[in-house]
Amino acid sequence: MSAQQDAARLLVRTLEAEGVEYVFGIPGEENIHFVHALTDSSIRYILVRHEQAAAFMAEVYGRLTGRAGVASATLGPGAINLQLGVADATTNSTPVVAISAQVGLDRIYKESHQIIDLVSLFRPITKWAELAPRAEALPEMVRKAFKTAQTERPGAVYLAIPEDVEAAEVAADLAPLPVNIVRTQEPSPSQIARAADVLALARRPIVLAGHGATRAGASDALVSFSERLGLPVATTFNGKGVFPDDHRNALGAVGFMRHDYVNFGFDEADVLIAVGYELQEFDPVKVNPAADKKIIHIHQFPAEVDDHYPVAVGVQGDISRSLRALADSVHRRFDAAGPDRPAASARGSSADELHSTGRRIREMLREELADGATDDGYPLSPRRIVADVRAAMGREDIVLADTGAVKMWMARMYPTYEPNTLIVSNGLSSMGFSVPGAIAAKLAHPDRAVLAATGDGAFLMNSQELETAVRENVPITVLIWDDSAYGLIEWKMDLDLGTSSNTRFGNPDFVAYAESFGARGHRVESAGELLPTLRKALAEDAVSVVTVPVDYSHNLQLTDKLGDLTGPF
Repeated sequence: MSAQQDAARLLVRTLEAEGVEYVFGIPGEENIHFVHALTDSSIRYILVRHEQAAAFMAEVYGRLTGRAGVASATLGPGAINLQLGVADATTNSTPVVAISAQVGLDRIYKESHQIIDLVSLFRPITKWAELAPRAEALPEMVRKAFKTAQTERPGAVYLAIPEDVEAAEVAADLAPLPVNIVRTQEPSPSQIARAADVLALARRPIVLAGHGATRAGASDALVSFSERLGLPVATTFNGKGVFPDDHRNALGAVGFMRHDYVNFGFDEADVLIAVGYELQEFDPVKVNPAADKKIIHIHQFPAEVDDHYPVAVGVQGDISRSLRALADSVHRRFDAAGPDRPAASARGSSADELHSTGRRIREMLREELADGATDDGYPLSPRRIVADVRAAMGREDIVLADTGAVKMWMARMYPTYEPNTLIVSNGLSSMGFSVPGAIAAKLAHPDRAVLAATGDGAFLMNSQELETAVRENVPITVLIWDDSAYGLIEWKMDLDLGTSSNTRFGNPDFVAYAESFGARGHRVESAGELLPTLRKALAEDAVSVVTVPVDYSHNLQLTDKLGDLTGPF
């Protein structure tokens, strides 16, 4: 009889070959061989308290590293609990490999305990979902899973492994497949020439940079492109940081209201250069309501079809190379200081107007943040919280802003200077991702401070992962914006209905709650206490929870103010 190896050990070897560092999950009876095999590997198994949290951890790890995060669960309810984080990863274009157990092949064809068609459940929310029919298929299927998850456009994949497949023995010489990297292509010279022709006739072009530019590592090329052509740059919420907010050409982020400050830059533009932008990040109708702008789409894959996103030229290929090639082909600048300023139109000097608008947008955002830093009201205004978080965090430190009113205030106002230093869920907008995500962020970047900014409603959806962070010795800080309500829903109800209902709830004593897990708890009792408390918590090198009461009456004040703005300035 030839030498044999356990299929579970083979599965672990395939993950090691893919460079996997962590598997996030909860074991079950049907995958005990796999989980046990991990103990003798180079991979660290992070035992979590809910499978949803495991998927969110895998997602944030994948987003920050570009390598697929791995989430593991048992069959049935365990696998189903993975689905929210898996769908979140796919809609946020983030590589994740989800692996779960399944009942044995000896009974999968008939009614039996815990049988459910998991592959059919996962197919609509993944790029690829399949069941391993035999142990010998594992090397090929795992290689396909990672290649599919990590290739543009990235997303989640799912692999079901029947319990008898996992427990089988296979030939000892069966080995992981070599890892081949899919390389991005050079942009088409003819498409670059067509894009240059569009810019040659443009009066007020503007750049919108999205998540794809971050994934492609195109920050330096984007800054150079903007500087060479004198173009203003806005980002999506998921693209924040790919263009530094303290750059003279930065406009800030779109993603809030139709007439937030940043949108006025788009009102005046005639050409939109979309760099790594994906439509789920922000509805194009909000930046191109009349569908009259010419769009140059620069990405690693073709644009989605939308009647408010009429692509004049699509440049498909490596984003950095595409930007450099286009900059080399455009022989003019669009700012007032440029030697080849475009001619004035009936609306005035187009370049002067657009750059004047850009300067005013930057001034208004800076003024709003500065005003917030001196607002001593208690409970605290959202602006004060944003300003103090920015003051407490370094340029490369990471903040995860959970879904809700927190996300709207942070994504709109929080200045970012490096890619992936403010992380939101903008594809699916899932609540509860920030606490487990912060654990993964700290594992991916142990040298950076990591803060989860979350509403009280979102916090309690996955607060059990405080125990995971304490047990695994992963120091993170959690900042709870406490209003005892689903604040964003109240905001929307008040805007649309003039009243709100069914949004209020009670909270535990968050300090005592944190301490019950072995974490440290801090309560902010005046506006002046927030910044020193944040600095103390971040310096503690421990799991810390800071709770701060927030005054969301500022929500309606903001939307009333923005509703009165008509622009241009």
